[in-house]
Amino acid sequence: MTTPNGTSARHDTLRADAVYPLLFTPVYQDYIWGGRRIAERYGRDGTPSVCAESWEISSRPEGMSVVRNGPWAGRTLAELTGALGAALIGSVRPRHAPEGGFPLLIKIIDAAKRLSVQVHPNEANADAAGGEPKTEAWVVLDAAPGAQVYAGLRPGTDRQTFEQAIRDETLEARLNPLPVRPGQAVFIPGGRVHAICEGCLLLEIQQNSNTTYRVYDWGRVGHDGKPRPLHVDRALQTIAWDDTDAAAADPEPLETEGPNPRYRLADCPFFRIERLELRAPETESDPEQRARILFTAEGTLTIEGGGRTETLPPGTSCLVPAALRSCRLVPAPRADVIRTYIS
Repeated sequence: MTTPNGTSARHDTLRADAVYPLLFTPVYQDYIWGGRRIAERYGRDGTPSVCAESWEISSRPEGMSVVRNGPWAGRTLAELTGALGAALIGSVRPRHAPEGGFPLLIKIIDAAKRLSVQVHPNEANADAAGGEPKTEAWVVLDAAPGAQVYAGLRPGTDRQTFEQAIRDETLEARLNPLPVRPGQAVFIPGGRVHAICEGCLLLEIQQNSNTTYRVYDWGRVGHDGKPRPLHVDRALQTIAWDDTDAAAADPEPLETEGPNPRYRLADCPFFRIERLELRAPETESDPEQRARILFTAEGTLTIEGGGRTETLPPGTSCLVPAALRSCRLVPAPRADVIRTYIS
C-alpha cells in the first residue's frame, strides 16, 4: 500500500549502512510532441507508442520512481529520501526540495516535434507566480542535422514587444536560436524563455519541480483536439527580460591525464554535471559525500559497491547514495557516463 505522499506503508527498517547502487523503473510520458527514440535507441519495452519523456529518477507523486533492484526493490524514492535523509542525498539538505522529496528530477526527452515556448520560475519569483522554482540543464544525447533549441531572448526584446509578438504569432523572431550537437549542454535557469525543437534527444537534469508556464504553442492542439492551455500572465511575472546571452556549452576539460578524461558540462547551486569517458576501470568517490547520479550515454558500464554488482547498458540511470562513499566503475570495454552531483 502507498500513502498519499508516495511513501510505502511497509514497516521493515531501512538501514543507512546497507546502501547500494539503485536502479529504478522508468515512468513514461506520452506528450504530443514525443517520438520513438527512447524505445528504439535504448531497447526499452513498455513505452507508449508516442513517448516524449522517460522520468528516470523522480520523487514526484505524478511520476514516482520505484526501486527495481536489490533488497529495496519496490520501495519508492520518496520513501527512501524520507527514511534515509543524509545517507541518501548528502549531509547538507539542498534548498527548495519539496518536503520528503528527492532534490532533483532526471529525464530523457525525445522531441520528435518542437515543444511549446515556456518558462519556469526561479527562487525570487516562484511564490508570487504560484509555482515551484525550476532550474534545469540539457545534455544533448543525439541531434538530427540542423537541430536547435531556443534559449533566452534576442536583444531588444522587452515585455511590450514580447506580448505583441504573441498576439501577432511572430514570437519565434524574438527568441534566441542555438544550434546543438551531441555532447553539448544548455543551461536553463529559472526565468529563461526556452523551447526544445524537433530532432533533439536530451538528458534533462532539473530541480524537483513540475512548474511550467506555457507561453506559445505554435497553434497546435492537444490529444483532445483543443488548444493546450497557456499561462501567459504568470510567465510574464517570471521572464528575465535581459537574458540575451545564452549559449550551448562544449564540455570543459577537468582532467585529461590518464585513460579516463573528465569534463564539466554545467555547474549551479543545485547540481553539477560532468562527463566521464571511461576506458579503464576506476574507483569513484566523492569527498563531499553527496549523492551521485550516473547515466550511461554510450557503451556499457558495470558498477560495484555496497556488496552488489550492477550492469548499466546504454540509457541506464543509477543513483549512488551519499553513504556509499566509493564504488568501482568498470567499462565494457568503454563507456561514456554523465555524472550529476547534488549541490
